[in-house]
Amino acid sequence: MEKPQELLFKYFGKYIHGPNSFLRGNGTGTGSTSRRWRHPPRRQRSSPPVPIPFSCGNGTSSSSTPLCRHPRGGMPPPAASPSPAAPERPVPPPPSCPDYFRHIHSDLAPWREKGISREAVERGQPNAAFRLTVVSGRAYVETYHRVFQTRDLFTEWGIAQLLARYPGRVPDLDLMFNCEDMPELRAADYPDTSAAPPLFRYCKDGTSLEVLFPDWSFWGWPEVNIRPWGPLMKEIAKENARLPWPDREPYAFWKGNPDVSDARRDLFRCSNDSAAGKDWNARLFALDWGAANRNGFKGSNLAEQCRYRYKIYVQGRSWSVSEKYILACDSPMLAIDTPFEDFFSRGLVAGRHYWPIDPRDKCRAVKFAVDWGNAHPALAQRMGKEGSGFAREEMSMDYVYDYMLHVLTQYAALLRYKPTVPENAVELCPESMACSAQGRDREFMMESREMYVAGYEPCTLPPPFTAEEEREMAAREEDVRRKVVKMEGR
Repeated sequence: MEKPQELLFKYFGKYIHGPNSFLRGNGTGTGSTSRRWRHPPRRQRSSPPVPIPFSCGNGTSSSSTPLCRHPRGGMPPPAASPSPAAPERPVPPPPSCPDYFRHIHSDLAPWREKGISREAVERGQPNAAFRLTVVSGRAYVETYHRVFQTRDLFTEWGIAQLLARYPGRVPDLDLMFNCEDMPELRAADYPDTSAAPPLFRYCKDGTSLEVLFPDWSFWGWPEVNIRPWGPLMKEIAKENARLPWPDREPYAFWKGNPDVSDARRDLFRCSNDSAAGKDWNARLFALDWGAANRNGFKGSNLAEQCRYRYKIYVQGRSWSVSEKYILACDSPMLAIDTPFEDFFSRGLVAGRHYWPIDPRDKCRAVKFAVDWGNAHPALAQRMGKEGSGFAREEMSMDYVYDYMLHVLTQYAALLRYKPTVPENAVELCPESMACSAQGRDREFMMESREMYVAGYEPCTLPPPFTAEEEREMAAREEDVRRKVVKMEGR
C-alpha cells in the first residue's frame, strides 16, 4: 500500500512538476487546459516619457491647497511635452492581459443585454459609500457616508492616478462604489439579474452580483503602515533574496487580528502546544491591534515577515488584502478555502500558485502540507516561486491600472444615458487630494503617485471564458482538492 507522501507526489506532484504540469505551459492562469498566459517582455514606450504635471505651490497646508488646475467644463491640460522632441520608435503590439481579466466579462454579464439606466445606478445608492462620475476626462465624487479608515480616500487616489496615467482614455461613466467587507447584492434577490443595481466593490462570493475593483491598499494603507504595492514589492523582493527559502523557519506562519472572523479564531486551534505534545507545524501570532495602533504599527513590516517557509492565508470578515503580501514571499501559500474572492484571486490555481487547505480539518492539513514541503523542498520552492511570480508579474501596478481601465471602459459601454456631474459632487484630482494630506497619508500618496503618462497601449482584454473552459476550471480545482484529501489519508 502506498504511503500518503508517495500518493501526494504521484497525484499532486504532476500538477506542479510533471510532464503535463501547469508549470510547463499547459493551462491558463485560471486553470483551463487550452492556453496559458505568459508574462511578456516589459512594455516599451513609443517616445520619451512624458511627465505628469504636479505642484502643491509654496505651501502644504489646507489653506494653500491648489484646486484642480483646469477650468470647469474643459478637458484636463495635456501633460508637458518632452524636450527636445524625439521621433517615435516602433514598438511591439500590446500584450494580452492576464487571464483573470476575463472575469470582467462575467462581472458585467447581468447588464450585457439590456444595458444600465440612470435609475438602475441610483438604486445602488443605499449600498454605496460614494458615487464616481467621469465627464470629459475629469472625475467627480459625491460622498454618502464615512467608511472605515481611509479606504475611500485611497481608492479615489488610485482612480485619480489612472486618469493621469491614461489621459483621455477613461470614458464618461457614472457608478456607485461600496467600500465594506461583506458582499450585499445577492443574486437570489434578483430573479432577473439585469434588474440588480450595478455596484463596484473589492470582493464578492459565488452568490453575489458586484463588479470587482482593486482595493485601496494598492496605493497604501497608512493606518497600519503598509506601503503602496509597487515599492513594497521591491522591498519584499530584497528580503526574499537576503533570506533564501532553505534558510527560513520550517513552519507555516500567520500573524494578524484573530477577532475579525470565526475562521481566524478557529485557526488558533492549530497553535503549537508543547505541553500537550501537539505541534501542527504552525506558528501563529495574534496582533494586539490596540498596542500596535499606539505604536503606529512600526513592528508590522510585511517584508520582514517572509522568514518562514510557508505562509497561511485565512479570510477576514470576507476576503483579506493580506493575500497579495503572502503570495509575494517566495514561500508556498497555504490557503484556507474561502468563498470570497477579489479581482486577482480568480486567477490563482490550486496546486500551482498555492496549496489548498480544507477548513474542516485545517490543523492536520497544515501539518501535512509543511511535512510534505520539507520532504520535497524543490517542489515546495517551485510552488512558492509560482505564487510570488504571479504577484510580481501578473499583479504589477501596470496590470492593476490596466484592469481598472478595462473594467471601467466595459462598464461605461453599457450605460444607456449620458453621465452628468451630480450637484453635490466635488472634483477629484491629485493636487486637491495630496497637497492637503499629512503624515502617512501624504507620504503614501507621494510614493504611489504616477510620474509619467503611459507611453504605450494597455494590454489587450481577452474574450470571456467559454462554458467548456469554465467546466474545465471547476473540474480541475475539484480534482486537486479531492486528491489532496486522499493523500492526507482522510
